[in-house]
Formats: sequence, structure tokens, C-alpha cells
Amino acid sequence: MHKPVLIKEVLEYLNPQKGENFVDCTFGFGGHSLAILKKNKPNGKVLGIDFEKSSLEEDRLILVNGNFADLKKIVEKNDFYPINGILLDLGLSSWHFDKSNRGFSFKGEEPLDMRLNSESELTAEEIINEWSEEELIRIFEEYGEERYSKSIAKSICRNRTTKKIGNTSQLREIIRQSIPGGYKHNRINFATKIFQAIRIAVNDELNNLIKTLPQALSLLKPKGRLVVISFHSLEDRIVKNFFKDEFKKGNLEILTKKPIIPSKEEIIFNPRSRSAKLRVIKKI
Repeated sequence: MHKPVLIKEVLEYLNPQKGENFVDCTFGFGGHSLAILKKNKPNGKVLGIDFEKSSLEEDRLILVNGNFADLKKIVEKNDFYPINGILLDLGLSSWHFDKSNRGFSFKGEEPLDMRLNSESELTAEEIINEWSEEELIRIFEEYGEERYSKSIAKSICRNRTTKKIGNTSQLREIIRQSIPGGYKHNRINFATKIFQAIRIAVNDELNNLIKTLPQALSLLKPKGRLVVISFHSLEDRIVKNFFKDEFKKGNLEILTKKPIIPSKEEIIFNPRSRSAKLRVIKKI
């Protein structure tokens, strides 16, 4: 089961009160939403949005199958007003890595899929086998910040001319052969950045975040709060810069001068939380 990250801190900053309404833009298994529903009873509501359909049934919970980049349309369609707080948890669930069989993890042998929305058309396999070497270098450098982007992209293109690259173990081996020996023993696995870059490209994750943040701010009622949990530097940079720009315009108050990170105890309990960064603003 997915463990909701920074749950104590999310509740502290959203501060749900009786009768207040909240939007969970990345519902997942509902850990954050259920915790909010315990605080805003008896008549407060949560609107949960997720790529995957959920069978969870709970009083005062409205579930929508969709993309949070369409936040404004979803809120309007469900006439979900007023909104006291919005949560964006940009991390993948443990289910995606361990159970989905979509190639998010490089540890086993799974199809190169990496779609968060199983109905989307673009897959990791298409990117790896059909995108040009220049395009691969671009996403590896831009989305993965990988120092050996050029050699890895070149090796992928060379390998795919003789045999289609169809699973994660094939891709992992190509990456391994494309980098210096010492790089294979770093604290972070040598395949991490490339897998991250491909997943971001498949799901257009950064553009979706850029589209969503202004919508979230506009939908909040005055004094409403936006909580964003990011998991890598590119996401955190987008959030940080958006908050700074809107602060300069006098549209919000930044409540976290520095990002909140998980405690040592939480990281021991949930190692996948270690890279989480939480930032919060209050609408003026």
C-alpha cells in the first residue's frame, strides 16, 4: 500500500476545519484525502483527481478520473466551490513501482510503458525506439540532468538498429554499457536519471505542472492554501519560481521559506520519501 508522504506536515499547513473543501489533485490511493476528510467533517468535502479510476467510496469524497492540468475545468464541471486548500503530491505511488508492470522500476524486467494514464498513446517504448538521437539527448539532459546523455543516446540508437528495445532490463543494460565503470557504483543507481527523464517525457509531467499552478492559485478562495510536494529538482524549481513570481505580484504569501523535507523517522519508515520537498503558499 502506498504510504502518503509528509502526511503530518500536509495536515498542519492545509489546516482543514469543519465544513471546508479541498482538492487533492493526485488522489492515488487516497491517503492524504482520507486524512483531510477526518478533519473537515461533518460536511466538508474533498475533490480527488487521478489518472487512474478509483473504486474507493467515502462520504463527502468526489472522485474524478482525469489530468490535474485540467483542474479548472474539473472544478467547474463539479461545481466545487469554495476551495479552502489544494494539494499536489507529484510522487508516484509504491504501486506504480512495484505492481503496475509498466516499467517505472529498472530493477526487474517489465514492458517499456511508463504511462501514468494507461489510455495515453505515447509510451516509453516509442520514445526509445523511434525518437531521434538528438531528441533523446535533449530529454536525458533536460529532464534527467544526466552527464552521459550523449553516449547513452548514441548507444540506444545503435542497439535498436539490430533489435527492438522492448523491456526495462534491455534498457538498463544499454545504459550500464554506456557509462564509465566508477559511475555504476554511485549512491544513486546509474539508470535512475534516464528512467526519470523518459517517464517525464511520456507523461509531459513538467508542462502539466506549469499549467496547473496558475489554475490552482486562481481557484483558491482568499487565505486558501496550496501545498505542493515535489520529488526532483526540476519540479521543485518550477514550484519555487512560480511562488516567487506571484509573491512579487502581491498575489500570495509564502509560508515555507525553505522546503519542508521528511524526518529521519519517516525516511526509515518510507525510504521513497527521502527526496520529497514540500512548499506552501497562502492566497492573499
